[in-house]
Amino acid sequence: MRLENTVTIPVAAQEAWRVLLDIERVTPCVPGATLTSRDGDSYRGRIKVKLGPVSLTYDGTVRFVSRDETDRTVVLEAAGRETRGNGTAKALVTCRLADSGENSTEVSVATDLAITGKPAQFGRGTLAEVAGALIGQFAKNLAAQLAATERESTDAEAAISGDVDADGTAPVASAGLPPRTTAEPLDLVDAAGAGLLERLAPPATALAALLLLALVLRGRRRPDR
Repeated sequence: MRLENTVTIPVAAQEAWRVLLDIERVTPCVPGATLTSRDGDSYRGRIKVKLGPVSLTYDGTVRFVSRDETDRTVVLEAAGRETRGNGTAKALVTCRLADSGENSTEVSVATDLAITGKPAQFGRGTLAEVAGALIGQFAKNLAAQLAATERESTDAEAAISGDVDADGTAPVASAGLPPRTTAEPLDLVDAAGAGLLERLAPPATALAALLLLALVLRGRRRPDR
C-alpha cells in the first residue's frame, strides 16, 4: 500500500533540510511522540495514542537507507509494533524537500507500507485520512516552533544592539519551553475528526504512529557531503 502526503513549512529548503534532521528539535512537534533511545544511526521512539476511551502505546525504530543533500531527499526504513498487541507494520519512507517560494518549503512524503495482523483490514482511504491529519498537525506545530525561535532570535539581537521598547526598557527574549520528556497522548479523534471514531479501530493507529515516527526520527548527523 502506498500513501502520499504533502505539507508546507515556513522556512527555506536549505534550513528545512537541517531542521528536519534534528531529532531533539522536531520530536516535540509530533503529537504524542517521545524519543527513547539511540544506537548509532538507529533510533527508537514511542507514541502514545488515545482513541475515545482507549489509550495505546506503540514502539518504533527507524534507520537510514540513504540521504542526498543535493536532491534534498532522504529514504528511511521504519518498523513499529503495538506494545500490548500483535499489530505490526513496516514502511519504506521517501521524503523530498522543494522550494515553494520565499522562506517556504514543500515536504513530500511517500510511504510504502507492508502490513501484518489486524491493521491489514483497514482500507487505504481511512489510513490516508489519519496519516494526512497527523502529518498536518506536525507541520503546524513545527511552523509555530520556527516562528517562536525566530522571535527569540530577533529579541536577542535587539537587546544586544541596544534597542529599547517604548517604555525605555530593552526587550527580553522568551525563555522558551523546557524539553519535553514525556508526551501527552495523541488524541486521534481531535486530530482527524470525530467521524473516524466509528471507522477506525485501535490496531490501525499503529500505521499512523509509524508514519510520524518515520517523519521525525531522522538522525542528528550532518548529511554526507
